[in-house]
Amino acid sequence: MTNPTPDARTGAPDGRTGARSDVSADTRTARPASGERLLIVRLAGEFTIKSRRTQQTLRRVLVRNLRDALDSTGEPYELDAQFRHLVVRSGSERAPEVLTRVFGVSGISVVEAVVAPRLDEIVRVGKELFHPRVVGRKYAVRARVRGGRLSSRDIMVELGAALNPGAKVDLDDPDVTVHVEVRENEAWLFAEQLDGAGGLPLGVEGNAIALLSGGFDSPVAAWLMLKRGVALDYVFCNLGGAAYERAVLQVAKVLADDWSYGTRPRLHVVDFGPVVDHMQGLVRERYWQVVLKRLMYRAGSMVAAQRKSQAIVTGEAIGQVSSQTLHNLRAIEPAASLPVFRPLLGFDKDEIIARARTIGTASLSEKVKEYCAITPGKPVTAASVEVVDAEEAKLDLSILERAVAERKVLDVRALTPTDLHEPYIFTDEIPPDAVVIDCRPEAQYEAWHFPGAIHRDEYDLLRDAKQLDRDQTYVLVCAAGLRTAHLAEMLQREGYDVYSFRGGVRGLRKWAEEHGVTTDAG
Repeated sequence: MTNPTPDARTGAPDGRTGARSDVSADTRTARPASGERLLIVRLAGEFTIKSRRTQQTLRRVLVRNLRDALDSTGEPYELDAQFRHLVVRSGSERAPEVLTRVFGVSGISVVEAVVAPRLDEIVRVGKELFHPRVVGRKYAVRARVRGGRLSSRDIMVELGAALNPGAKVDLDDPDVTVHVEVRENEAWLFAEQLDGAGGLPLGVEGNAIALLSGGFDSPVAAWLMLKRGVALDYVFCNLGGAAYERAVLQVAKVLADDWSYGTRPRLHVVDFGPVVDHMQGLVRERYWQVVLKRLMYRAGSMVAAQRKSQAIVTGEAIGQVSSQTLHNLRAIEPAASLPVFRPLLGFDKDEIIARARTIGTASLSEKVKEYCAITPGKPVTAASVEVVDAEEAKLDLSILERAVAERKVLDVRALTPTDLHEPYIFTDEIPPDAVVIDCRPEAQYEAWHFPGAIHRDEYDLLRDAKQLDRDQTYVLVCAAGLRTAHLAEMLQREGYDVYSFRGGVRGLRKWAEEHGVTTDAG
């Protein structure tokens, strides 16, 4: 078994890739080769309504994306694209599940037996495999013959009769459907079929920029666009520091690693702190939310222009929050220089969360703190374009342009677990208004501690974590900074803005001396 060549991975027209030599029908065993999975990849229904030329394009991109998905398993495989359905032979147990997440695939059939294309063999092995599953249940037999002298009707009648004792045939609503597919030199038997993601192969509809906040909505909106064949880069307007960035990056990692086969999505991290400070000093408070969204649209449009993207994608749903009323969406949209797609406009929150659970982002999103709600009072809910234009005109947009120009760009699929961990756990300074928690033994704390630091045992702190304020930044300190690094990571996963001081108490004392922070202790 061989991996595809580099040329084949680019999506070039595909014949039979990595094909093995033919095996005589008389010597074919009644199971796929040991350790190998034989999988039939079924194309999404939309393929059939396209022109022949468009179908060829879709298949070419789909084959490229399937190869990328199979490469991610780290196991050798063969992909046969000669027939209407694609056939994969893989040594990976993960292959069936991975392939169901390739857009453009309606389902995966897992072949359970490979036999000689003779009616007696098909009936014998079929009865052995499937009779225990159909006893006491309704079943149907479906057969397809691609060459050879067998009749699909004969297979359905004979195998159906062999399975009948203790079961009932029901062609309209079976509990179990047994499938037989006969090729020229062999017959495949299977019943297990896994549902695929459907949609269009990723990349066939160009590319767009998705605004990603890490909550439930924006990842689901992004996923729906991926399903329609639109490749995405993500723009994250960071309002909350390193812990927030890490939380959003973990969400982006799920979308990139599990759902973006065939593409290399980037996360563009824009530091929105200076932008928001500038806006809050000039714009009327009740318009902060609407103007903030405008500035995010502008940031997305700037990145889109550089990436030659065709649209902006957001997770907005009508009426969900104040900035998403129909009036406010109308007032926000002129800030975008490209069409704005909102796949969730008609979704209820419960529907969005249910879809997030299917996608795999819900458990991460539910711990992401809401940073975009920056208006302390009553925000405007029926803004006009003219008034919002006037409020935004007060701003110096060069601050936004500079933030976009200085953004961090991450190749999400290339990031390792270490990349997702270390840069976001440690801090080299004490931010203003941060609470310092000293986790050393009490005697060491009494000998010297940072002014204002509180003493908490590591175990007690973790046990009582729910008492922490999610709107507060915490810096943990221990002897070397390593024990509190583990604690900070656990608390960040729960949605808290917590860091470990790099270098522990020695590093903190040095920082305090350099910044003129002194104490009589020690």
